[in-house]
Formats: sequence, C-alpha cells, structure tokens
Amino acid sequence: MDLLKLLNEMTVDEKLAQMTQLVPQIITDKGEGVITGPMRNFGITKKETSSVGTLLGASGAKQIKDLQDFHLSEDPHKIPLLFMADVIHGYRTLYPVPLGLGASFDVDLAEKCCAMAAKEASVGGIHVTFAPMIDLVRDARWGRCMETTGEDPYLNSKMSAAMVKGFQGDFSKDKIAACVKHFAAYGACDGGRDYDAVEMGDHTLREYYLPAYKAAVDAGVELVMTSFNTLNGIPSSANKYLVDDILRKEWGFDGIVISDFNAFYEMISHGICEDEKDCAKKALDATSDIEMMSTCFVKYGKELLEEGAITEKQLDDAVLRILRLKEKLGLFDNPYRAADEEAEKKIHLCAEHRELAREAAEKSAVLLKNDGVLPFDKNVKKVAIIGPVADHGMIGGWYCCGKSSEAISVIAGVKNAVPNAEIVFARGCSAHPNEKAEEVADLIDEAISLAKDADAVILCLGEEIDMSGEAHSRARISVSDSQTELIKRVCEVNKKTAVVFYCGRPLALEKIDDVSPATVIFWHPGTEGGNALANLLFGNVNFQAKLPMTFPREGQSPYYYNHLRTGRPNTNSGYCLGYSDTPYKPVYPFGYGLSYTSFDISAPVLSRTEMATDESITVTVNVKNVGNCSGIETVQLYIQDVTASVARPVKELKGYQKVCLAPGESATVSFDITIEELKFHTFCGKYDAEKGKFKVFVGNHSDIETFETFELK
Repeated sequence: MDLLKLLNEMTVDEKLAQMTQLVPQIITDKGEGVITGPMRNFGITKKETSSVGTLLGASGAKQIKDLQDFHLSEDPHKIPLLFMADVIHGYRTLYPVPLGLGASFDVDLAEKCCAMAAKEASVGGIHVTFAPMIDLVRDARWGRCMETTGEDPYLNSKMSAAMVKGFQGDFSKDKIAACVKHFAAYGACDGGRDYDAVEMGDHTLREYYLPAYKAAVDAGVELVMTSFNTLNGIPSSANKYLVDDILRKEWGFDGIVISDFNAFYEMISHGICEDEKDCAKKALDATSDIEMMSTCFVKYGKELLEEGAITEKQLDDAVLRILRLKEKLGLFDNPYRAADEEAEKKIHLCAEHRELAREAAEKSAVLLKNDGVLPFDKNVKKVAIIGPVADHGMIGGWYCCGKSSEAISVIAGVKNAVPNAEIVFARGCSAHPNEKAEEVADLIDEAISLAKDADAVILCLGEEIDMSGEAHSRARISVSDSQTELIKRVCEVNKKTAVVFYCGRPLALEKIDDVSPATVIFWHPGTEGGNALANLLFGNVNFQAKLPMTFPREGQSPYYYNHLRTGRPNTNSGYCLGYSDTPYKPVYPFGYGLSYTSFDISAPVLSRTEMATDESITVTVNVKNVGNCSGIETVQLYIQDVTASVARPVKELKGYQKVCLAPGESATVSFDITIEELKFHTFCGKYDAEKGKFKVFVGNHSDIETFETFELK
C-alpha cells in the first residue's frame, strides 16, 4: 500500500476523521460500545463519522466484522477501521489483575498471560489493547492501583517490557498492538484521588515515574496514551514538553499518541483551553494523534488550518502514523484480520488458557502470615467457607469480555480439591466498606455456628470488584467494621482459619494482623481463582509471590519503601520522622511474602570493595531451604547510594532472582553490579553515577537490614 499516495488523496475532513475515535453507537446502530466515561451530544454529521479511523469498545468477531463492513461501505477510500479495547488482564479468559501479576515477580508469566489475552482478543476482532497500564503508584487509596504492577520503577519496567512483548510479539495474526498508559505520572494524583492534579519536579518524574514508560517504548510499543491529569499545571494531552520533547524527540517514539476518554474536551474544565477549537490546537501542537471520545479535531481542525494556526504537515504526520499501524496489522489486505467466530468458540476459555490463568493466580497470591494453620489437611471432613465473595467468581475490574458466571468460585474450587469433604457456606457480612457489625449481627452469628466445628475455615473477605478500579479511590483502606468483627469472632471459636483478602489495592490490616492465624492476599484472581486458591490452601501448590506494594497502616498512605532519607530518620524517639499516633513502619513491606517452607539467606559477599566505572562487582549469597517442603524464594538485591549530589532513597530494588530448592538444599545466587545499577539523575540533570560509597542489601523483602559496602572510584 502506497500510504503517501493515499494520504495525498484524502481531504482535510477525512484526515481529521482518521484522528478521531468514537464508540460504535455514534457511528451506527449495529453495536453497543463499552462506555467508560461521560457521554454527550457531539453534534457531528454522518458525513463526518463515515471516515472515522478507530472505534472503541466493540467486541466479538461477528459484531466487529459487521461494523467493518458498514464502515468500508461508507468510507470513500476504503480505509479499514482500527478496533481498540481495554484488554487489561485477559479478554475472555481472565488472569489476575495487573497488581496481582506484579506480585508474581515473574516477567515470563506476564508475557505468557498477555500473549494469551492477545490471542483471544485477536480472534474476537480486536487490533489494539489499552495496556499495559504501567503507572507507578505509591498511594493505596488510588482506585487504579489494581491496574498497575506496583510502586517500584525497576519491577514496573521489567513488567512493562514483558507485557508489550506478550501482546505484540512478532505482529502475527494472533497478536495485537499494545498501548502503554497513562503518560505520565497518573498514579501520583493528589491524595490518591482519581483524575486529580499531579505536581512534581523533573527529577522525581524522571527518576521514578518515567522509567516504565521508557521500557515500553524501548520494547517497541505501538501506542502511548496520555493521562487525564495535569502535570505541573498542563493537561498531558496538551503537554508539549512531555509528549513532543521527551516522548518523541528524546526517546525517539514515532508511534501513535492517543488521548484518554474525552480528555481533549476536559481541558476546558482544567482551565487550559477556552473552547474545543483551542483544545484541538493545543493537543495537535503537543503531537497528539487520536482524540478518544471527543470531536475537537473534526469540528475545528479545518478552521484552524485555514487560519494558519496549524499546518497540514501536522495533520499528515498524525494520519500517517495511524495508517502505518493499520498497514503493519495487515488491515489493508484483510480488514477482518483474525476475527473468526469459529476460532472464538475453540480458543476462548479453552483448557490451555484456563490452566495458564490458574497458574497465574497461584503465583500471584501472597501468604502474609501462617501460624502453622496452612496447608489444610486434604482429609478434612468439614470445611466452612465464609464471606461475601466466596460464592461467585472474582474476576476483577476491567474484565473485558470475561464473565463472573464462567469463573470458578472458592466454593467450587474447594469442592474440586477435597471432593469428599462436607462444604458449608455462610455469607457472614457484606463487602461494603462502611458496614457496621451490628447491622449484620445475625449473619455473623450464623457464620460462627458453622465455623465452630469445622476442620478448616476459609474466610473470604476484602473488596468486591467494583470497589477498586477507575473512579473508585477510597479515603479509608482499612478492613470494614463488620469484616473485622467477623474475623475476630470466627478466630476465637476456631484457630484453624485462613483469612483470604480479595482486593485491588493494599489494605490496612493492622486491626486483624494479630488476630488472624493465617492471612492470604489473593487480589482479584480471574477466571480460575477458586481452583487456584484451593490448590494453595490445601498444599497442592506452594506460595511464592511477593508484595508489589507496601501494605500500610490506616492513615499512612502514601507510604513506599524507596522513600528518601531525611535529616531526622525514625528512631522511635521525639522530634524524628513519623506519626505520633501510630508506629512508623507499615504492616508489611514491599517485597514481602511467605512460603510453606523457610529460607535462610546469608549475608552478602562482595567480589571486591572498590570498583572503577568500567568494572563490575559480583554480589553472592547462599540460600538454603531450611523447611520441610520444596519452595521458591525470590532473592532481592537492593542498593543504597550513601552520599550523592541529591538525596537518595533508603534503598532501591536493582535485581531479583527466583530459586527453587528442595528441603535441605542450598544454592548460590549471584548478582553483577555495573555502573548502570548506580546511575541516577544527578543535581545537574545528567543521568550518571557519582563516585562514593554504596550499601548492598540482599534478602527476601525490602526491609532487610544486613548490608556490605563498596566504593565507586
């Protein structure tokens, strides 16, 4: 396809339409789009919609093929539509929400899960996914924690690249294009309030928030979505410094930049643009290519061009990027691409995909506490399953085409794992965060009566799927009053209890930490959640996941492990860092997670104590399984820059390795430290390493205190 020739044949109106994304019901009555933002009357004509370049929210091979046919019959140049969707943690077969996937610390698993999602989405007619969402988040109150992979730039960057690779691969027909989001620093919104402003210096932006986006760009991501928020007073969709200077010129990104839902129009509300015409100009000046669910380009682009406020080259550059992606996906040769109704029946929810979803849920679950309760005996006679989320599939938010009815509940999973046991169920309470214990006293009493004589009790609590996600920020992240009372009373009558929290964010667990004999963070696990949990609790599979975010105390948010050192560090004495009414440290630190076995990790040994800039240091530890069963430990390397031109964090994750050991078995784990692990954005703005001392920590969570020191000469 001669794209330049096609471009030259297009009118200005047709170019502007290519730069517009709408939902199907605005184009035709042949589909129901998924709406994730405010709808309004756009006031555009059928002629203006006939050449629209992309659609949002359609799904299913038949619907998409019908829409493509309708569009091609209307479009004068027969330019096929791009179909985009929120394939966030699976298409029909769902794996855990991304925060759970981050807990796996397993980039290969992440890549496989995204490849599975791409395969299911592609036969369903989807060409582009709005994933990975790789915003670094440090505030557990933010609703979209569930959609990220956590608080650490190193882990996020590894996951970012792996997910892009999984979705896109070699761009064969069972792959789709990835769109990294939200550029940039959306996860740093004030107070953890979704859509709120972000204010931060360039140093913090570059040091912590930009690396994961850069990793996606380096991995070849095809699209970047700008964020809703203002960054230092400028909405990202019109932020020329962010999009044009950093993303395009500095990083060399020549793919598509797309806005979030209605973000162009919302620049009026931000007070940056006077009207839609002003929105169109400022977004185009920032090199935005596609506006999602607003019509500033199609309504005012031609007028701006005639006035000389924008150039036709700006339009051509944007449209050419869109046409190139369509060509790369093969849509000019086959506008249906992989959309296939028969393939959908074979591939969606197939045994292979369910198995991968189960594996991902097992490798994402974090064991926080175990007073010898777990694993439960497989020969139990009676299991009491209690809790408001135990009797249905917990697929998580952004579930695309997934269905709770197709997911495995905890009750079903336990029945599969221990088919000869008697299974009893009581709701106990609801998942509502403000529910008081006295409001559900009868339900709690019923649960106690079932729990008393059970051989094992599984309490399934936490958040329903609609309690986290976009527009679901929460001021209070503690366990509700009714759930806390239920936990206390059940554990009083039966110590053989495992408390399982379903959640899309870190929860404040200090009220129940001393009460619960065993605590599991299960996130929102997806289609095979019930089977995965049963396998874990009854010992068919061992726990191995680690926390991708700190689990703070109530009122501590934002709290993150790699915070800067201060002049008055916490010493549990007066006039030092911390609160006067709660302990300084969180309930559980980043990187924490137990297993059914125990591991000893020796103090780190350095191959040398001095290092030149062209040399490396090898850090070695001995890891031994001192427990009674095989297990996998995630050995984590942290580094502290002791003295630098700007204040540096207490420690930073710089590497990790998974090691599988049988009981009594030992292994040597080594990390190589080069100049790259020591670089940061210096006082002068240069990305470099500075000479001086560095502390090296190796352990199984971020709160490790043992270290060795070397000096960069």
